[in-house]
Amino acid sequence: MIHHLSRYGRVKGIEVDPRPVAMAQARGYDVRQGDATRSIPFPDASFDLVTALDVIEHVDEDEAILREAYRVLRPGGIFAVTTPAFQWLWSYNDVLNGHKHRYTPRELRQRAKRAGFRVRRLTFGFFLVFPLSAPLIVLRNWLGRKQELSSYHFEEDAYQVEMEPVAPWLNTLLRGVGRIEAAMVARVNLPIGTSLMCVGEKL
Repeated sequence: MIHHLSRYGRVKGIEVDPRPVAMAQARGYDVRQGDATRSIPFPDASFDLVTALDVIEHVDEDEAILREAYRVLRPGGIFAVTTPAFQWLWSYNDVLNGHKHRYTPRELRQRAKRAGFRVRRLTFGFFLVFPLSAPLIVLRNWLGRKQELSSYHFEEDAYQVEMEPVAPWLNTLLRGVGRIEAAMVARVNLPIGTSLMCVGEKL
C-alpha cells in the first residue's frame, strides 16, 4: 500500500512483523518495526494522514491503535481505517489472517469517537459482490469447508497469507466491479458490504 500512498506525499510505515519490514526496507520504503498498540516512534502532531488499512481486527487492543493515530495526527488531520464487517461473516479466512474480530458500523463509530475523532464518513465496502459473497461464506461455514492455504500466522517460512486462486476471467470481472464501486463510494455511503471504511478527523 505504501507505493500507492507515496503518490500523495512522504509516507512512513509501522509493522509488527520483522519479515515484511525487511522486505519493505530492501525496496527503499521508510518502514519501522513497532507495535501500533503501544507508543509508536513518532512525535505528537506530526502527520496529516494516518491509515490503518485492515489492521485493527488483528489485535485485542484496537482502541489503542486509534488513540495512537489521534496522537500523531496534526489538528485537522485525517484518519482512515478499513476493517472486516459483521461477526456473523466470520470464517476460516479470518483465522488464516489472524483476525480477532469483525465490526458493525456502530462498533467502529463508537471506537473512533472514543479516541477523539469526528467521524466524517462511515461506509461499507464490497457492496456489489455482497449478494454473492455473503451467502457463499455462510454456506462454506455450514459445510465446514476450509481452503488449504498458507499463512505466516502459522508457518514461519510463509511471507504472507496465500490468496485463494481465482480464474483470470473472474479476476478481470471483479476488477471492473471494483472500479464501479469506487466511483459509487466517492459519492455516496454504501448500505451493506463485507468490509467497513471509516474516515475520522482530529479536531
